[in-house]
Amino acid sequence: MSAERYIQVAVGALERLVQSQAEAVERAAGLMTDTIVQGRSLFAFGASHSFMIAEELVYRTGGLMVVNPIYPHGMNLFVRPMTLTSRLERIEGLGAELFQASGAQSGDLALIASTSGRNAVAIDMAIAARSCGVSTIGVTSVSYTQSVTSRHSTGTRLIDHCDVVLDNGAPAGDAAVAIEGFAQPVGPLSTVLGCALVNALVCSVASNLTARGVEPPIFMSANLDGGDEYNNRMLARYKDRIHYI
Repeated sequence: MSAERYIQVAVGALERLVQSQAEAVERAAGLMTDTIVQGRSLFAFGASHSFMIAEELVYRTGGLMVVNPIYPHGMNLFVRPMTLTSRLERIEGLGAELFQASGAQSGDLALIASTSGRNAVAIDMAIAARSCGVSTIGVTSVSYTQSVTSRHSTGTRLIDHCDVVLDNGAPAGDAAVAIEGFAQPVGPLSTVLGCALVNALVCSVASNLTARGVEPPIFMSANLDGGDEYNNRMLARYKDRIHYI
């Protein structure tokens, strides 16, 4: 069955991530750990469906409290018509404006997700971040981005402007399951793989902080007894670098 095939493909891709991205995840986790220890702020951005990778990092059980979303105004799936998202993410200069409005400063870190890595908004976001001393982590598909042309005037892609690249391993076009008698593949992988990567990243950061004697700023479920009290205590401790409240 095609449903079973999708699960098989996704599991296989996740297993490949364990080996192929272990070193990159540790390097990215090192950057994030240093940023937290140094009292700086973390930010996350993605346009259209890639914003789900940023959302996965923000305000959720088991996640880091100190990741601030840069909302992709007009490029998330609340916009109407929804097709506008595809047009806006190609506008050169918009990513730089969104970054400047985020409040990120030198010494901070930005994680930028774009599976194709070809559109101007993510590229400009990364260029703007690095130009003001903000470290950058890119979440993308290296094989996908290398199979397509850049939509930026510099001819560059997201991977060209990141301190660390996390390769989600999604195929070109993202969809991974072939249906007999139908030319277009179905079953995109980038969300499953991207969320796995960033959650692995959070786990590594929490481990690093603990090893340094720092209590990780991690959310406890508000639906567990004591959750609200724990979260309020930690939110108060890190309020100077939490910009979404």
